[in-house]
Amino acid sequence: MFRTHTNGELTLQNLDETVTLSGWVQTIRDKGFMIWVDLRDRYGITQLVFDEDRSSKELLEQAKKLGREFVIQVTGKVIERTSKNPKIPTGEIEILVERLNLLNASELPPFTIEDETDGGEELRMKYRYLDIRRNPVKDKLVFRHKMAQKVRNYLSDKGFIEVETPVLIKSTPEGARDFVVPSRMNPGQFYALPQSPQTFKQLLMVGGMDRYFQIVKCFRDEDLRADRQPEFTQIDCEMAFVEQEDVLEIFEGMTASLLKEISGKDFGKFPRMTFNEAMKKYGNDKPDIRFGMEFVELNGLVKGKDFKIFDDAELVVGINVEGCAEYTRKQIDALIDWVKRPQIGASGMVWIKYQHDGVVTSSVNKFYSEEDLRIVAETFSAKPGDLMFIMSGDANKVRTQLSALRMELGNQLGLRKGDEFAPLWVVDFPLLEWDEETGRYHAMHHPFTSPKPEDITLLDTEPGKARANAYDLVLNGNEIGGGSVRIFNKDLQSKMFGLLGFTKEEAEAQFGFLMNAFKYGAPPHAGLAFGFDRLVAILDGNEVIRDYIAFPKNNSGRDVMIDAPSPIANAQLDELYLKVETKE
Repeated sequence: MFRTHTNGELTLQNLDETVTLSGWVQTIRDKGFMIWVDLRDRYGITQLVFDEDRSSKELLEQAKKLGREFVIQVTGKVIERTSKNPKIPTGEIEILVERLNLLNASELPPFTIEDETDGGEELRMKYRYLDIRRNPVKDKLVFRHKMAQKVRNYLSDKGFIEVETPVLIKSTPEGARDFVVPSRMNPGQFYALPQSPQTFKQLLMVGGMDRYFQIVKCFRDEDLRADRQPEFTQIDCEMAFVEQEDVLEIFEGMTASLLKEISGKDFGKFPRMTFNEAMKKYGNDKPDIRFGMEFVELNGLVKGKDFKIFDDAELVVGINVEGCAEYTRKQIDALIDWVKRPQIGASGMVWIKYQHDGVVTSSVNKFYSEEDLRIVAETFSAKPGDLMFIMSGDANKVRTQLSALRMELGNQLGLRKGDEFAPLWVVDFPLLEWDEETGRYHAMHHPFTSPKPEDITLLDTEPGKARANAYDLVLNGNEIGGGSVRIFNKDLQSKMFGLLGFTKEEAEAQFGFLMNAFKYGAPPHAGLAFGFDRLVAILDGNEVIRDYIAFPKNNSGRDVMIDAPSPIANAQLDELYLKVETKE
């Protein structure tokens, strides 16, 4: 038996017991006549003690040869510590070691394996198996496990069945780029790794599975950022004989139960907002509603005053930053420089201060009287002490730019607190969006999303005005889930493919299996998928999903630990009928 107890469970109730522990040596404090060793496993730390009065000379010599991260097994008696550590559960006891067994020695680790480490991110990713020993990483993986268990329990209690769908599937042109896998047995043909199990879960509904879920790996070959990985995990769900309200009720309940587990609070009914309302008030379709700064449109107030930047703009819009009138010119200029960065792309920004003494002043006093500015401030419902920022230009661009500024100010002012949660449903998305580059419509969600029943007739006349029977669940300014009522009628699905630019032959080649299934009694169905990595991160008060993945990729899509992707042998390439051309 390698251990009778873990390193996080012994207390004064175990006094005088003889126990066996195993783990890694975290720290060693050698006073010559006495040695203390902190022994660590994933459950905690236990202090071991060796001394010349109570330990044999041989045992003391063994202890002196230990190093950081050595794997050891000890047997000894639980005794009371004289110098207690209230910061750890085992802080009132220590083990007087009677027997020490070295299980494996260790080289000196490339970084300190403690909560506060000296290792940079790239170094820790290269040695991820060492980083996982640290509490900040280990605790995130444990938290992820607990959330997955709660999701499985909740959905199972609601009658959902977990079904695994294929990982080697057919490539489709819609959405992000596929990862493709060459087939050795079918020369010149390729599988794709699934971006989602979308068509399979719809086929399960045709198969009568009624309520399906899966915590499933998905793959997208796209550019990365803090909240994206080339492989990620979804909570994928589908229901038959339901409408939108049924789906929202089930998954609002699931999300509320997870939020209550974390925060202890009841969230009641989640607010809802249409896509158009979200864009008008916040400039994006996943607004963070934990704080205000709602957009105020000013076209009617500020145009016609010979300020060309406003006069020529499609939209003039701003936000009120409460209590920030004391911002210095340096602080304001820093924000103007921030919105001018290429990532944001604004040409500039106007500010108005409603000073504490009641005076209203601005960066455009040359064009607007104080009375003009006061009317604008009233439109913002501003109070003395408030600061307003105004941007102008193309409506879609300026909303995106102002939204980025709003979120940046939310961060700077501490308004986006990780332990506060604000869920929101966004509904009534456009069904289609026009792509100027390709000269055709693209599905806002995916080709299987049904239009709102009352908008189906628009598909023949004004398809760009049709709304999707779709919904996104937003949490703290992040989309954590999205879904839709699906098309289950073969003729409507064919019409949708036509609007998206598919010929009948292309639609048959790509989705003939689904269309064929619809001939055999497809039920009304709808579903939703959560980004599990992102959901877990936000529930834990963070937004960087990489910390919640055991072995993540870096921002270049590389696994620096195993050095992947990497070249393969010519013999493998020949088997797959592939040839790799190297650049000169």
